[in-house]
Amino acid sequence: MSDPEIEIVVDDPTAPAEDSPAVTTTRTVEVIVYLLLLALALLLGFDNWRSGIGWAKDGPQTGYLPFYLCVILAGAALYGLGVAAVRRANATTTFVSRDQLRRVMQVFVPTFLFCLFTQWLGLYIASFLLVAGFMRVIGRIALWKSLVTSFLFAVIMFATFEIAFDVIMPKGPIEAIFGY
Repeated sequence: MSDPEIEIVVDDPTAPAEDSPAVTTTRTVEVIVYLLLLALALLLGFDNWRSGIGWAKDGPQTGYLPFYLCVILAGAALYGLGVAAVRRANATTTFVSRDQLRRVMQVFVPTFLFCLFTQWLGLYIASFLLVAGFMRVIGRIALWKSLVTSFLFAVIMFATFEIAFDVIMPKGPIEAIFGY
């Protein structure tokens, strides 16, 4: 019989160290996010005010509802800033440590580059590079397995979108050589 009280623990050898130095605190991130939301609310509110926030003969103008949504967003951002100023609990709470940020950047940077490369190389070549890179660098999978899997993924994706569903996707120079 199995014992339901037994806990199975799997350790991640690449997990961030507990003593990794803090990059920023939770309070700092909260204040930055509230300020960005407030700036967005002000920008969008001004744009909607320019397009009209009143009533016309046939009903509300185009900026009426979005303007008041911006007012609500600005109010929520100001409330959050006020709470962050008054509350001192998150003043020293670590938001992200150096090791955690490194792990996040290992995913963010290649994904960002994928978005950029899609513009010039097309979706399928960029996907091939992204999947192969993740498998090789992060997954530490053998190079030949990474290349074969990435190639098969790109081919299946091409067949699915271009042939089966006839969906227009961003194409690069390789697809142009084959006439797609």
